[in-house]
Amino acid sequence: MAMNFYRPRPSGGPLAAAERTSMAVGPEALTLEAAERVSFQLIPFEPKGPYPYRVGLEQILGNEAVDRIAASGRLVFHTMGDTGGVKDGKSQVLVARGLEASFAGNARPASFLYHLGDVVYYKGEIDNYFDQFYDPYEHYPAPILAIPGNHDGQVDRRAHQRSLAGFERNFCAPVDTYTDESMDTGRMAMCLPYPYWILDTPLARFIGLYSNVPEGGRLDHAQENWLAEQLAEAPGNKALFLAVHHPIYSFDDHHSGSVVMARSIENAINQARRVPNVILTAHVHNYQRIEKTHDGKALPFFVMGNGGYYNLHYLNVAVGHTDAQSGARLVAGIDSRHGFGTFEVTAERIEGFFTTVPRPQESWSDPAGYVKADSFSYSAKPIRLAAGQSLRLLEEE
Repeated sequence: MAMNFYRPRPSGGPLAAAERTSMAVGPEALTLEAAERVSFQLIPFEPKGPYPYRVGLEQILGNEAVDRIAASGRLVFHTMGDTGGVKDGKSQVLVARGLEASFAGNARPASFLYHLGDVVYYKGEIDNYFDQFYDPYEHYPAPILAIPGNHDGQVDRRAHQRSLAGFERNFCAPVDTYTDESMDTGRMAMCLPYPYWILDTPLARFIGLYSNVPEGGRLDHAQENWLAEQLAEAPGNKALFLAVHHPIYSFDDHHSGSVVMARSIENAINQARRVPNVILTAHVHNYQRIEKTHDGKALPFFVMGNGGYYNLHYLNVAVGHTDAQSGARLVAGIDSRHGFGTFEVTAERIEGFFTTVPRPQESWSDPAGYVKADSFSYSAKPIRLAAGQSLRLLEEE
């Protein structure tokens, strides 16, 4: 049997091992082949709270702060993923500086940061949490919530550290916990109930998934059933966000979108009859805003995986390209800078922008280096499937 020496790019090109029919979703055969080399990891700890693993924002910010959000009719939050500054932490620090600066003189600052996974590279090591998490965000004046990415779930056999050990210690801890790795930063560990969980806020509900370690992501049957339940039970008077590390669509030259995640999420949506207003993802190290037309309206899929990890991934098409197979369209894309997203949710609209930060060799202190590079606006009204209607993510509707 011949030895294997490389992983073909799922995005096609001269070294691709399969004909590319979609520029937004990788060939299933390549995804499954790559996934076989990394084992699916069972969640190795019991839930820290009762099913269905729901947290109210008041449990984190307190009742007074949440009452102010409700009275204002606006919820603002930051989001990004793939932040761990392993090897070279300059880009992560620049993003952290941009996040911190966004609070200065801001009458409507973010209430929290929702991290889309890959907090710590390469295997979620506990010993790396100070360098890659607590130290960079020492002066970020808001809580940081998270779902795990594939690197957070990797098993570090050499250090005898099980899957999700660092994530459990630092994101699923008892209330009022300071871990040793936080040192003198003053940031408490987060008190989330499980790697996949629900966040309830006055204006939006967030369903956060754990797409595990294998390439392309995986949801086991328990999580797929939980997802369908939570979609069906989502409030009818709030916007609905779905967050998952592995993207459904991605126009990039390294990972691409995942047919596996597309099928799991499509099945849950069609079973529940409720469609998220926004789908947030990361994993691919760039920024993409992708739209899929459903029922005559644009359904947005975000990729925000350029939150600090030093190596970025190139786009494989020009902005404006529509994928012939899925109908997904790349509306905006940035593959040369790091950055973060800001969302503002009201009862009517979900609006926001993506901020890029300076490159490490550019001025760190010049405000002109922090640029609102993309702006967007979508409806916050609940989206339900009509009788006989379905959502098809892998083919054009």
